[in-house]
Order: sequence, then structure tokens, then C-alpha cells
Amino acid sequence: MSTFIKATEIWEPNREKTELTLVNGQYGPYKEFEAYSHAMTFSYDEGLPGKAWAAKHPLMLTELQDSYFRRTEMAEKIGITTAIAMPIFAGEFLHAVVLFLCGDKEAHDGAIEIWAKDPERRREMGLVDGYYGTMDDFAWISKNVKIMRGHGLPGMVWETSMPYIIKDLGTSATFLRARKALKEGITTALALPAWMIEEDGYVMTFLSSKGTPIAKRFEIWIPDDTGDALIFRDGHCDRRSDLAGFYTLKRYGKEDSVIGRVWKTGYPLLTHSPAVEDGDVVFDSLLALPILQNGFCKAVVTFYN
Repeated sequence: MSTFIKATEIWEPNREKTELTLVNGQYGPYKEFEAYSHAMTFSYDEGLPGKAWAAKHPLMLTELQDSYFRRTEMAEKIGITTAIAMPIFAGEFLHAVVLFLCGDKEAHDGAIEIWAKDPERRREMGLVDGYYGTMDDFAWISKNVKIMRGHGLPGMVWETSMPYIIKDLGTSATFLRARKALKEGITTALALPAWMIEEDGYVMTFLSSKGTPIAKRFEIWIPDDTGDALIFRDGHCDRRSDLAGFYTLKRYGKEDSVIGRVWKTGYPLLTHSPAVEDGDVVFDSLLALPILQNGFCKAVVTFYN
């Protein structure tokens, strides 16, 4: 199964907080691009990672040519044409910038979007930018819709400061573009709060199809009532429909696995070893992202590929 995202990177500030270095990445077969990337660093406000650090909110480049993306020639050699940066802040302190690198040389159904508060309307948000693969009609609708705080998927995330997953989008009353999503083959949506300043309301949404999913499995984990362990809240996997039943008794402490360490530290982690062996289901990598608010980790979101 081909996934929508071609490569993922985690960039973190060095000890002196003067530049970003690549601490880990998932590149699939693109070994030359991986080696090239590991040799690079980005200063504050330099390149896509540095620009996201300075902006304090997600950024997207849907055209790499003549942009501030510093690896354009190498990226386009392997079909990467779009790059999305998600900075992760604990208060005013940057923990990391996560990059998602996508391409459209093949037919892709799916999308990654950045939503934010409308600067002229206090309780409305609109699309800042989006990558839609081959879905031109869906892109047009998305650019022309406004969403109220607390309504629709981005509005719910803005209101609650929590990640959400919507499955069976075609029948969802919550997803305001459900009918068009069904026509385009979009089946599942994941949305994350992605702001340093809550009033800005930046939300990232990942819209997934069965043919080219965002990830082969994604999940949301939250602290239990005692605050001593993470428990499963929601998830989606095309290979296993009953994730809630599968994880009924599962608890992650702060020293347990990648997910627990992300909860403890507030830093994203990417592992390349098989992350889950669920019968005949084996995943080669796991990206775990912390959802931080006021210095506390409210949830951990995982992407399995």
C-alpha cells in the first residue's frame, strides 16, 4: 500500500538554540535524499524548518521552485513537490519541527490542510493552505468554505484543543464537506491542534483515502483519570477495524515504549523498527507526536507505516 506522505523528518534545535538539526527521518527508498538532508542545518527563519520556527505555526509550500525550500532540486528528483512544516512548542520554547514531504507525480487521493482563525472574524476559521493531490474540485470547495469555532472538524479541534478522528466521512454530520469527500474517495480524517498561541487557532487536518492513506494506522492516546498512564481514545486502521477492543487493557506509562516517552518528554519521536506486530500486521515505522498545552502533554498522536 502506497501512503500519501513520501518522507517525514524531525528537526530539533541544537544545544545553543541557534539552528535546527535533523534528528531522525523516514525516507523509504530515497537514501540519497536522506544522506543529503542529514548534512544540512537551518538557522532561525531559514528554509522551511527555520521559517516555521520563526512563524510559530504550520507552513506549507505547494511549489518548491523559487521558494525558500533549500532542497528543491534533490526533492524533485524523487517526486517530492510539496512540503509541510509543523512546529511543536512548549509555551514559547520550540521542541521540534516535523516535516511532511509529499509528491503528486502519481495519482493521489487525500489531503493535508492548514486552517486558522479568520483575521477579521473572531469565531470563524478558513483554509490557509492545502495539498490535495489530484482533487481539484475538493480543493476549490475547501478554499471557499468558512468554519465556525466548535463546528466542523477544524472548528471542533480549535474549541477543545484536542485531536479528533472522524471515520466514515461520507456519512458524518460533523464533517461539513462530507458529500464531496465521499465522491473523492476520502474515508477518514485526523485533525490536530497546531498553534503556539491558542487564539490563532491553527489546525492541521489529514484526509485519508483507502488507496493512498495518510498512514496505515493512526491513533490518539490520552492520560487516564489518575494521570499515571496513557489509554487509547480513538484510531483508524484499514487492516484492523476493532482497535478499541484490541487496546482495551493497554496502558502506557512514561517509561513504556515510544508513546510513553513522547508523553514524558513532550518531544516527537520516530522509530524505524517494527512498531506493532498485530498478528499478520507489521508496521515498519512509528511517528509519535505530542499535543502540548500550557507545558503539559494532553495527548499523543501516532502514525504507523
